[in-house]
Amino acid sequence: MNTTTVTVVGLGAMGLPMAGHLAAEFTVRGVDISAERLALGREAGIDVHTDVREASTGADLVLLAVRNQAQLEDALFGERGIAEVMRPGSTVMVTSTVGIEAIASVLPLLRERSIHLVDAPVSGGPVRAGLGDLLVTVGADDAAYQSALPVLEAMSSTLVRVGAEAGKGQAMKTVNQLLCGIHIAAAGEALALANRLGLDEKTALEALMGGAAASFMLGDRGERMLGAYGDEPVEVKSRLDIFVKDMGIVTDAARRAGIGVPLAAAAEQEYLAGLVRGMGAQDDSSIIRVIAPERLEG
Repeated sequence: MNTTTVTVVGLGAMGLPMAGHLAAEFTVRGVDISAERLALGREAGIDVHTDVREASTGADLVLLAVRNQAQLEDALFGERGIAEVMRPGSTVMVTSTVGIEAIASVLPLLRERSIHLVDAPVSGGPVRAGLGDLLVTVGADDAAYQSALPVLEAMSSTLVRVGAEAGKGQAMKTVNQLLCGIHIAAAGEALALANRLGLDEKTALEALMGGAAASFMLGDRGERMLGAYGDEPVEVKSRLDIFVKDMGIVTDAARRAGIGVPLAAAAEQEYLAGLVRGMGAQDDSSIIRVIAPERLEG
């Protein structure tokens, strides 16, 4: 086993499977406040903690699987911020989609403490996270990148260093999420239309996946959309409100860059409509019910 100690802060949908996979090769500590997530972490062979500073003290690399910029800043520099207990030369890796501005806000403060920052947002979903089969797009200077390389290689099947500075990883993930957000919304519209045209949605999905209209998101979310109108809720693999956040990051970044993204903006409005209807905690495949609240039978 590698002697590197990795602390994973946030044992959520992505953090837990990443931590479980890394635990096969590294010494892994996991941090969360949920008793349920801690129990799952323990079952996965992770040394679990509720005290983030305790878990981060002495760690070589702290992986932050947080939700947004506010959580990132709080985790590093808040009342229980870990930057105060991390040693010079250690590394913070951010795997969440938090946006370019979030990385820019914490980078100079970490540099003052001689702590490396690796901007490494991941894509692929919880199942692939547990297999070390993620796409990881990295922005980091040479020293930071080398410090994290063994962990990055263990997490990923596709590792792309998109820039030599933190923030470039978030830039690439912003582009990725533009496409993902549009593709999910488009899949919902396509299957809702198939239903209204009297087609069997399962047959329609199979046909679409066999031709030029196929995409990963259509195949993955489309399967879950088929059950979106059932009595039992669809398993939550990616919450709808995550795409409210992510599409906001996309449209904000485009505005700063001086470019229009009308398709992304339209998709953002669909996710926002779902949020207003109380669907934020549901799987993002439920977007089909924003487009068509009821399924026509027969």
